[in-house]
Amino acid sequence: MIRYSLHCENAHEFEGWFSGSTDFDNQLQRGLIGCPVCGSSSVEKMLMAPSVSTARKKDATRTLALDTAQKQAFAKIKETLATIRANTEDVGDRFAEEARKIHYGEVEERGIIGQASPQEAMALIEEGIEVAPLPLLPDDVN
Repeated sequence: MIRYSLHCENAHEFEGWFSGSTDFDNQLQRGLIGCPVCGSSSVEKMLMAPSVSTARKKDATRTLALDTAQKQAFAKIKETLATIRANTEDVGDRFAEEARKIHYGEVEERGIIGQASPQEAMALIEEGIEVAPLPLLPDDVN
């Protein structure tokens, strides 16, 4: 598709999209192109600079799209973590102990978060206790 900047005999400027230059010429000859302001069919193309897609422009577009996607994903992660933290009890370094108590019915079932060493987490998993690590975000360490 080609976008042409156009103007009519009354100096009204507008644009049109065509499949190619011959498409524009054919439509103009058949009187199918008219000014949207005054209806004049005396229309001409205006001088315009071509839009060339360069590797640099493509890279900038990709970077912008990636930055936007990353920001959206990061925002969703932050939102999810905030929901988890708001609906669980932080038991700190007693996580493995509390998880076992809940699993074996020694205390009332509830959602908990806390810290466990990799060895403690593996031991819980081997006992059939479901655990999942939560990511640390830059805000958590600053």
